[in-house]
Amino acid sequence: SHAITVKNPLRLKKIAEDEGYAEYSCNGTPVDAVKLGEKIVVRGKPDLVVSGINHGSNASVNVVYSGTMGAVIEACIDGIPSIGFSLLDYSHGADFNSVDDYIESIIQNTLENGLPEGVCLNVNIPAVDKHDIKGIKVCKQARGRWEESFDERVDPHHRDYYWLTGVFKDGDTDPDTDSWALANNYISVVPIHFDLTAHRAIEEISTWDFSAVNNELKTEKI
Repeated sequence: SHAITVKNPLRLKKIAEDEGYAEYSCNGTPVDAVKLGEKIVVRGKPDLVVSGINHGSNASVNVVYSGTMGAVIEACIDGIPSIGFSLLDYSHGADFNSVDDYIESIIQNTLENGLPEGVCLNVNIPAVDKHDIKGIKVCKQARGRWEESFDERVDPHHRDYYWLTGVFKDGDTDPDTDSWALANNYISVVPIHFDLTAHRAIEEISTWDFSAVNNELKTEKI
């Protein structure tokens, strides 16, 4: 998701150019693309970074595994307004054009209003006809998770190998979550940030008794 390339060279290829427009591809990860775009192509901070549209959901815990959102978070770390878009359709024939108006509205609002410092947007779009979308709902990330297992197999050379499988479980029925919004044909917009500190747990964990190890360290220093 947020992987970067450090042991291999990165390469840029210009694949299209027109007046006021240039398009590049790179051989790196999504995060590499953001870094190259900012430091090499633009050589400055762009007004906005948009990642996607991704095939399939990046709602709930999927945001953690997402390369699409890795690029968005990387831009956010650098103080660039950024948005990730995902359509809940894995098919090759997925219709991305039907949601143009919604995407344009979210982008326009972001450019006009800005985003709070350290915040970016995770936008997920239900795979329904445009006329069935009920609107845009700003919400929180659902507390879903993957229950994973491995399909264990043996190859023709008698070596073990494994396919990761899993079932997504979401028992979060709160109507303020992205999962609920998507299940009810809303486009979900979740503001996220890269500060992973569980601020509400600081006070509780600060009450733990570390005196024994702290005293031992003090004794060693003496």
